Amino acid sequence: MLLALTLGIVGFVLRYQRRLLLQQEELRQQREQAQSQALEAALLAQEDERRRIAADLHDAVGTMLSIVKLHLSAMPESSATSEMSAMLDQAISEVRRISRNLLPAVLEKFGLSFALETLSRAVPEGGPRVVLQQVGEPKRMPAHHELAVYRVVQELIGNGLKHAQANEIVVRLQFGPDRLGIEYSDDGVGFNLAAADAQPTPEARSGLGLTNLRSRVVVLRGILRHESAPGAGTRVWISFPATYLPTPATADPAATPISVSLAS
Repeated sequence: MLLALTLGIVGFVLRYQRRLLLQQEELRQQREQAQSQALEAALLAQEDERRRIAADLHDAVGTMLSIVKLHLSAMPESSATSEMSAMLDQAISEVRRISRNLLPAVLEKFGLSFALETLSRAVPEGGPRVVLQQVGEPKRMPAHHELAVYRVVQELIGNGLKHAQANEIVVRLQFGPDRLGIEYSDDGVGFNLAAADAQPTPEARSGLGLTNLRSRVVVLRGILRHESAPGAGTRVWISFPATYLPTPATADPAATPISVSLAS
């Protein structure tokens, strides 16, 4: 009886500990899900604000600059008006560039692959060479998913241009059956990862903006790895599940009726 009682107590304790561990795991998952949802809501709010600012720049500021240029063109031509007209052209171009960066319309129209090609070619002259490599068959994804991936690549390239002092930046996209991989590398100055993570400062380069990248990768439910060292450049690997949209069915050429003209 004593042995049975002892075994019963041990079994009860083990079951209690197992239930406690299960409850702790459920709480952890709930906290992670809540954090992910909060991050996603914050990023969506950020994109809504970007969209509003882009519209204001394009519709209000851009239109006002165009009107000023129209009035300026009606004035007698002189060296002063020519100089002001050139400055207005530069301001209009800059407003359009900022508006496009805030809201990449090309992404909605032509998809992620084309938008990233456009982004890689938009590097100012005199800067590092940016190479975009796409492996596999590029496919469309849901709009919010494509926008999140675009922002990740934009963050990588943008921080590389600001801080890497590189001659070449390479971004490689791997379109897998159910995952999308992003690999970033540059031949720049690199940085000390341990020091950047241990003592981040507003002025310091904390690993290619790893805080922002981590937030976006969490929303994508992905994995991020990175390595860097002073003088050895930087590499970043990101992988996350990808949900592709179904490819529109194309007509079979063999089944397409052939039209023959008998007119001479």
